[in-house]
Amino acid sequence: MERTEAEKTANRLALQVLELDRNTLLVHLRFLDRALSRLRPVPGAEALSTDGRYLYFNGRSVLTRYREEREQSVRDYLHVILHCVFRHMFVHTLVDRERWDLACDIAVENIISSLGLPALAAGREGEQRWLLAALEKEPGELTAERIYRYLADRDDPPERLAELRAPFLADDHALWYLPPGEKDTDGTPGSGRGDNPEAEAPESADEEAHTSGGERGEGGVHETEGVSDVNAQGRPGSGDNRREDGSARTDAPARKEEERFWQETAERMEQDIEFFSFRAGEAPGSLIQNLKAVNRERYDYGEFLRRFAVPGEILKLDDEEFDQIFYTYGLELYGDMPLVEPLEYKEVRRIRTFVIAIDTSGSVAGDLVQRFVQKTYNILLSTESFFSQVDIWIVQCDAAVQEAVRITTPEEFQEYLKTMELRGFGGTDFRPVFRLVDRLRRDGSLPEVQGLIYLTDGDGLYPERMPDYPAAFVFIDGAYYAPNVPPWAIKLILQREDL
Repeated sequence: MERTEAEKTANRLALQVLELDRNTLLVHLRFLDRALSRLRPVPGAEALSTDGRYLYFNGRSVLTRYREEREQSVRDYLHVILHCVFRHMFVHTLVDRERWDLACDIAVENIISSLGLPALAAGREGEQRWLLAALEKEPGELTAERIYRYLADRDDPPERLAELRAPFLADDHALWYLPPGEKDTDGTPGSGRGDNPEAEAPESADEEAHTSGGERGEGGVHETEGVSDVNAQGRPGSGDNRREDGSARTDAPARKEEERFWQETAERMEQDIEFFSFRAGEAPGSLIQNLKAVNRERYDYGEFLRRFAVPGEILKLDDEEFDQIFYTYGLELYGDMPLVEPLEYKEVRRIRTFVIAIDTSGSVAGDLVQRFVQKTYNILLSTESFFSQVDIWIVQCDAAVQEAVRITTPEEFQEYLKTMELRGFGGTDFRPVFRLVDRLRRDGSLPEVQGLIYLTDGDGLYPERMPDYPAAFVFIDGAYYAPNVPPWAIKLILQREDL
C-alpha cells in the first residue's frame, strides 16, 4: 500500500512522540524497562494496538492525541504496555469480548491512576472515577478477571457497555481475537502471531536507527528483543518468529513464546517493584497486587485432589500388562487357543476415604462453599478418581464443629448437596475438626484417612502438631496475602473460575 508524503511525515513525527512517551515512562517507572523494550512501533493501524510483539499506530491519530493533551499520549502508551504485562490478549476464545475489553481497560486505567504520576494525569481520569468508586466497593482487587465477573453479573446491554468504556478507551483490541494469520480490515495480523504486510520499511538508514533506537542505553526506542530489522519486503521481521523461507510464523508455538516472554516480564517487574518499594518506603498498590494475581501459580484442582489417591484394584481388563504378541501367537499356532489372557483386575490410584472441612465463620461466603463442595463432588465422583466403596466426611466448623455428615455412596453425596445448609457463622478455629478426625479414628468410624482438605479464609487457630495424614487449606479468591499455614500443611489458592 502506497503512502502519501503527508502520511510518511505524520508517521515519522508520531515515532518521535512515541519515543518521547517511552522515555518519559522509563524515567518515572524504571521497572518497565524490559516491557518497553519489547514493542517495536510500526505504522499500519487506525488506532494504537498490539499483538504482544509490535505496537501498531496511526501517525495522524498519535499526533492528534498528543496535541490535545500531552499526558494522554503517555497514558495511552502505558495502557498498551500494561495489557501486555497482564497478558490480556491471551484470552479464551469463549470470552464475552465486550465485557472483557471493558474489564481490561478498567483494570489498567485504575493501575495508571493509582501511580499518581503528573505525567499520566490525563483529563479522562476524572471521568473514570465514578465507576472505579463503585467497583472498589466490591471485595478483592480490581483485576480484569474480577471486573469481568462483576460486569457479567450486571448483564448490561452492549450499548451500555460501550458507554461505560468510552472514558477508559485508549487502544483497539481487535488483534486479540483474530484467528492466527487472519488480517484485520487495516491489514494488521491476528492474535500477535504474524507481522503486518502493509507496514512500510523506513525510508533510510537514519530513519531505521531512529525507529529502533539502537542498543540498550543509547537513548531512543530500544531494539525489540528477538526482532530483526525489516525484511526485503519492508515488513517488520522477527528472527525467532519466522520460517526458514522468511515467511511469518502464525502457529501456536510462536504465540506461546510471546506469552512466555510477557509472563517472565511480569515476574521480573514484581521483583523489581518490591525491591524499589522497599528502598523508597512505598509501593504502587494496585500495580503490585495485580502483578501478584497474574503471577500466581495456577493449579488444576482435579490434579491436586488426585494427590490424595491410594493404590487399589478394580474389575477391569489391564491392557498395559497384557502381552498381545503371545496372545496372537497362540491364536495362530493353536487356532482358538491363546497362550495368555488379559488380567481381569487392574491396579489404579483412587480416593476411598477423605474429609472435607468447611470453615463456616462469618467471613466465608455461602456461594463459594456451595461451588467448592460441588466442584469437589464432581471430581471425586469421576470414574478416574473415586472407588465405588467410599467413606467421605463433610464437616462444618466455625469455632466448634457444627455438623459432621458421613457419605458412603454417590447417591448420599448428591442428596446432601440438595439439602446442604450452612451452620455456624461464629469465630474460626481449625482445631476442632482435627480433634473430631482423631476421635473417629479411635472409635473405628474412620479407620484410615487419605487426606483432609479445609476450605477457609485463613484467619483462625491452627493445630500445633502435625497430623499423620495429608492436610491442605484452600483459599478462594485472593488470598494473595493469605496467612501462612503451618509448615506441615499444604496451601492452595484457587480463583472462582477454578470452581
